[in-house]
Amino acid sequence: MAIYEYKFPELGEGIHEGEIVKLHVKAGDNVTDESLFMDVQNDKAIVEVASPVDGKVIEVKVKEGQLCHVGDVIATIEVAGDVASSASDKQPETVKTEEPKAEKNAAKTADIGLKSSKGVLATPSVRKLARDKGIVLAEITASGKNGRITREDVLAGTTGGGEKSAAITEAAEARVAPVTAAVSGNELAAKSTVATSTTTSNQVERVPLKGIRKLVANAMVKSVYTIPHVTLMDEVNVSALVAFRERMKPTSEKNGIKITYLPFIIKAMIAAARHYPVLNAEIDEAQSEVIYKKYYNIGIATDTDNGLIVPVIVDADRKNLWSLATSIKDLAERGRAGKLAGHELRGSTMSITNIGSAGGMFFTPVINFPEVAILGTGRITEKPIVSEGQIIPAHMMALSLSFDHRIIDGAVAQKFLNEIKRLLADPEQFLMEV
Repeated sequence: MAIYEYKFPELGEGIHEGEIVKLHVKAGDNVTDESLFMDVQNDKAIVEVASPVDGKVIEVKVKEGQLCHVGDVIATIEVAGDVASSASDKQPETVKTEEPKAEKNAAKTADIGLKSSKGVLATPSVRKLARDKGIVLAEITASGKNGRITREDVLAGTTGGGEKSAAITEAAEARVAPVTAAVSGNELAAKSTVATSTTTSNQVERVPLKGIRKLVANAMVKSVYTIPHVTLMDEVNVSALVAFRERMKPTSEKNGIKITYLPFIIKAMIAAARHYPVLNAEIDEAQSEVIYKKYYNIGIATDTDNGLIVPVIVDADRKNLWSLATSIKDLAERGRAGKLAGHELRGSTMSITNIGSAGGMFFTPVINFPEVAILGTGRITEKPIVSEGQIIPAHMMALSLSFDHRIIDGAVAQKFLNEIKRLLADPEQFLMEV
């Protein structure tokens, strides 16, 4: 028997640290190279990491919430044979000049839950079995949790076509959903990260900036320092929209779909972008070109316990209001549960962020780089307005549009916002536009 020192592995190129979110083992547990050892939060995702070896856990040297760096000893594991960590000074007699099998498995651990060789989830032993049998993992139908290919799947030798391979890849991506932030400075300041802290006095508490919060911070800095932001603030009378939504409630309840104002806002934003396509563009700085996108993927900033993420509704222009409402609900629920696939958090062409749900009105949302515009919506307030010389009550919605002043002039941005206002003020106009 020998003692293997399990060291914190690299979880991706350029990733040198991670936070232990959850430990799945404790001292005395028996593990195999298929056993889930821990969940780790890095700058890109929460990653499930398996044990690198078969054996018995002697000691777990880390705790949940701890920030670890590549090479830190995570645990000691009693293994059969003459295999030990090459870095262990206490077990020099077990060190081999050639790389032991356990070290090879440790190197492969970074692939587990991240991407594997080609985006397929499988443990090292399952990969070896597939190689021995000459089976391509991407062609295996996965039956394990979150799209993981099991030993039984390989032995069954079940193969599928391109659609199945794509499904497996997407399932793998779900393990590593990267987080993109498109939030206002106000929202960023309002959020705090629960993490291990060091209190230096009764008056000061230090909390590490890491994980999703660190990613949000980096994204905000990049956006603000790259894009010259200008924000327009306006409001629109949505009394007709409020009445229309109220009339639709019985139908919504019958269909089991709750219609919020967001599907209408998305439709209005897309219709306005058709008139002013520069709002749905991107700057290619390397080529000094403006890329006008003829598709509409709308990012929806969503508040979660771990931070703000931006799920993306792909081809939103092809969805009706009911379909949009369903997609919004589904993405928000799975986003808060951390179950979104990677592709569901990428590729937005414009974004929407809502401060109204928190009771806010006007604000200065930060653009979701490399996009060039983000629409912020505030709460709907009932207040008196003057219409045709008469003072009447009206439901007014606050709107804040931030745009990239490098390619969007203020007049164009205001016309874009006016188009959104025109549609939201008169829901019947949607029949002519979308």
